[in-house]
Amino acid sequence: MLEVAALASRYGRIPALDQVSLRVAEGELVAIVGANGAGKTTLLKTLSGVQPASAGSVRFQGAEIVAERPRTRVQRGIVQVPEGRQVFGPLSVEDNLALGAYARGSAATAERVYAMFPVLHDKKREPAGTLSGGQQQMLAIGRALMAAPKLLLLDEPSMGLSPKLVAEIFGHIAALKAGGTTILLVDQNARAALAIADRGYVLETGRIVGEGPAAELLHDPQVRQAYLGH
Repeated sequence: MLEVAALASRYGRIPALDQVSLRVAEGELVAIVGANGAGKTTLLKTLSGVQPASAGSVRFQGAEIVAERPRTRVQRGIVQVPEGRQVFGPLSVEDNLALGAYARGSAATAERVYAMFPVLHDKKREPAGTLSGGQQQMLAIGRALMAAPKLLLLDEPSMGLSPKLVAEIFGHIAALKAGGTTILLVDQNARAALAIADRGYVLETGRIVGEGPAAELLHDPQVRQAYLGH
């Protein structure tokens, strides 16, 4: 579904991504792991078009999209859940969800989201800014689902959450994968990310330095020492 080749991106003169190549097959959950500052968020932003690429190729379902605008990528089915959730605090839960469906028009409904996250239904008329961190993360994921993603880009969904909520959020991500959603996942909790992924890539200072089946990366001594606390 997604083929990235020799992708590079810069912030001014500072290189952020260098010769990044990866692939995501339809129905896969692929994890990107690495330390803070490795370029994981920049990679997702470059794939969604928010951050411009300075070189390389991004092909989605066979079409070259590296120069396309973010809106066009959303219409193709590439939808990002941003780091830090970034819900619209003064707006209600249901209005946040409606904004997620903007590219789809009035045909989109929130019933799937409410079935997955019943608490959002209970609070649908409350301002999003009054939700807990975990509920805001559910809303951010739900807002992305309203756009009917073919490829869901998840950036740090466990950030700032308690271990119990992390387990709940990752359970929902695994359920989305089981339901057929293709997912590219970035998270500081490398152990949790690799535990539910099919494959993984290790990103270090903007370059891919390792890849393989998630189970192998989870037990690789170098990966464990560098990213898993062993």
